[in-house]
Amino acid sequence: MVNIVLPVDFGEKTDQLLEGAVRFAKQINGRIYLIHVAPSDIGFAIGDMGFQYFPEVEENEIREELVQLNKLQQKILAGGVDCEHILKQGLAKDIILEHARDKKADFIVMGSHGRSGIYDVFVGSLTKGITKDSDIPVLVLPIHEKSEH
Repeated sequence: MVNIVLPVDFGEKTDQLLEGAVRFAKQINGRIYLIHVAPSDIGFAIGDMGFQYFPEVEENEIREELVQLNKLQQKILAGGVDCEHILKQGLAKDIILEHARDKKADFIVMGSHGRSGIYDVFVGSLTKGITKDSDIPVLVLPIHEKSEH
């Protein structure tokens, strides 16, 4: 069986990414390892007293993200592809690459929103970073709006 790591961010194009990953997994007899990386600073806020940590905020956010991951896993399983999932906290690129190595991934499947230029300068592109630093093949699926032209 071919191992596929599929990072998700729960954005508006996640379903489109899932559909493409499931199609790919079916074609190559793949198993999907779904991963979501939450930022390490979920429960932190800046207020009048400086940085404050609210563990209940972090717990609630993580709980909700696990619910979303479970739903995505069920969609993948319903599509006829074996799947397991994990949620980790930290720097997304590093966590995803480490997870891919741990799972002996044959592929990492990522989405491209089609943004470029100034957006990448200020925000950066996780897909670009993974593609640059991965020794595992990265399949990039276009999940952006198609132009009318």
